[in-house]
Amino acid sequence: MVEKLRHLVFGKPRDIHDPHVFHNVSLIAFLAWVGLGADGLSSSAYGPDEAFRALGTHTHLSPLLTLMTAVTIFIISVAYSNLIEHFPGGGGGYLVATKLLGEKAGVVSGCALLVDYVLTISVSVASGCDALWSFFPPPWAAHKLIMEVAVLGFLLVLNLRGVKESVTFLAPIFMVFIFTHVFAILYALGSRFRELPMIFGSVHSDFHAAVSQLGFFPVILILLRAYSMGGGTYTGIEAVSNGVTMLREPRIQTGKRTMFLMASSLAFTAGGILIGYLLTHATPVEGQTMNAVLFSQLFSSWHWGAVPVGKILIIITLAAEAALLFVAAQTGFLDGPRVLATMAVDSWMPHRFAQLSNRLVTNNGIYLMGGAAIATLLYTHGDVTTLVVMYSINVFLTFTLTMLGMSLYWWSHRKTDPRWKTQMMVQGTGLLLCVSILCITVYEKFSEGGWVTVLITSLTIGLCFVIRQHYHDVRRNLCRLDEMLQAIPSLSTFNATSAMNRLDPTAVVSVGGFSGFGLHQILSIQKLLPGYLKNFIFVSAAVVDSGNFKGADEMARLEEKTRKDLEQYVAWTRGQGLKADYRMSVGTEVVACLDKTCQALGKEFPRMIVFAGKLIFREEKWYQRLLHNETATALQRRLQFNGIQTIILPIRLL
Repeated sequence: MVEKLRHLVFGKPRDIHDPHVFHNVSLIAFLAWVGLGADGLSSSAYGPDEAFRALGTHTHLSPLLTLMTAVTIFIISVAYSNLIEHFPGGGGGYLVATKLLGEKAGVVSGCALLVDYVLTISVSVASGCDALWSFFPPPWAAHKLIMEVAVLGFLLVLNLRGVKESVTFLAPIFMVFIFTHVFAILYALGSRFRELPMIFGSVHSDFHAAVSQLGFFPVILILLRAYSMGGGTYTGIEAVSNGVTMLREPRIQTGKRTMFLMASSLAFTAGGILIGYLLTHATPVEGQTMNAVLFSQLFSSWHWGAVPVGKILIIITLAAEAALLFVAAQTGFLDGPRVLATMAVDSWMPHRFAQLSNRLVTNNGIYLMGGAAIATLLYTHGDVTTLVVMYSINVFLTFTLTMLGMSLYWWSHRKTDPRWKTQMMVQGTGLLLCVSILCITVYEKFSEGGWVTVLITSLTIGLCFVIRQHYHDVRRNLCRLDEMLQAIPSLSTFNATSAMNRLDPTAVVSVGGFSGFGLHQILSIQKLLPGYLKNFIFVSAAVVDSGNFKGADEMARLEEKTRKDLEQYVAWTRGQGLKADYRMSVGTEVVACLDKTCQALGKEFPRMIVFAGKLIFREEKWYQRLLHNETATALQRRLQFNGIQTIILPIRLL
């Protein structure tokens, strides 16, 4: 019953041997636009709002702000579209900074992205609930935080089912948002079309009037401040480049199409909403978003007899906006665990974050992102203004490092690539814009929540260096094990031995790659039970994780490497005059694969004993269980309860 319930909630396990599995879990451009582009498009719910409020009484600057917003969107989008071409394997800002600026810049960008994606989830859910509560009675506000946590929990379960399932489920919501908001913008422009020449004509005169009253630089600073406070508008643009690996082949073309769809829809929506505020003379109302005020100005007077058509349309539009914001939280759940897994492969994060579940999703990363987002919501009480400030800082930190890396790349290739001037212009302009927004946002909002982002990101970076140092020390000590075995003779030939007797005492040895660690297990077994064991069977699992789940060719290479490592163990053991063979399995979980293989061997060799090596440290620390997978202990627990004798061999690190 428990297994049936798990399959009902999370779905049945996927078959990694299915040749169509990569096609089935990848996204076409439209679905990528839904799953990854929703974050960018949904920012039109709070980005223009924050920017317009920052203008204060100088709303006549809205057309200039709209132009600046649209230009910035397209510049950043073009820059990241080119990024996809140079880094088709995904990784986005983390990979670019690592490759072009060095590992230290890479870990800064990666940590900024991780915190950014946590805030993507929390700000999207909080903003979505704000949109819903804009037409709920004020007393209901006390229950908003509970609703936010419940929505976040639902999205977490949905993502544990798989990428494509979650995106397909939410696609209709995305289309309702597109239809309602495009209609609202077009209606605002069409119904007030005659006012447009007058409004745009007054921009010049109002600007000069403001300059004569305040001075040129104060007016420019007001405009720049509003432009920076609307920095949330540009969030999510980087999501496509970070999630290239989940796109349908050909990935580069799919990524560029997705980026174009996202940039065009975001520029139109964000710019249209800003102009809509100005055309309808919208002003902030307590307890309502600016978009709610805009839609009320447009539709509240619509009636069809006694039916309040306008009010119904307002509710539908705000509900679609809220729903899209919930969809936008998908970006954090899709890209956040992928960045986390990429950093885990590079040993900046615990290696377990690179593991895939049987649904082929990085479930540990999903749990972490969801838990951190809930903690963020509880800390800020779901306050969107605070969350947007925290959010924007890390977004533009990553943007800045990415643009800087690409600018340096094109400058270094100025003598070999004729496109360098065009690319330098795009990347350099993007860098200037991103640095400006980052600096102004940090300066303006540091005391209003920005310091929390800086602190958390700094602590995360420090934690990454500690984790990396631990793995480095472990690898260094494991290399010493290899050095100690240089004096032991081994044979490269695959010596033939007589067939195994299934009734003889048999050692089933769990091993990974061919190394001194595995050979130490063999020596320890012979020392423990000298002359007793007649057969040696080596078992290993070819584990599919986020580092190698990139296509059928990569899977084939993984299986071939695992097979060669096992054959080396067999050759070395036969070289010592012992009977040896191997068994191999492929899966997403080491313990489950080894358990299945050992149980099958138990039926074939009734007198077998399973041996598994475990690293032991001079001083056991609580965090070691988090950084190492404890495979030996978990395997022993499973096999003992199935009546198979299992012995853990301690391998001491010097």
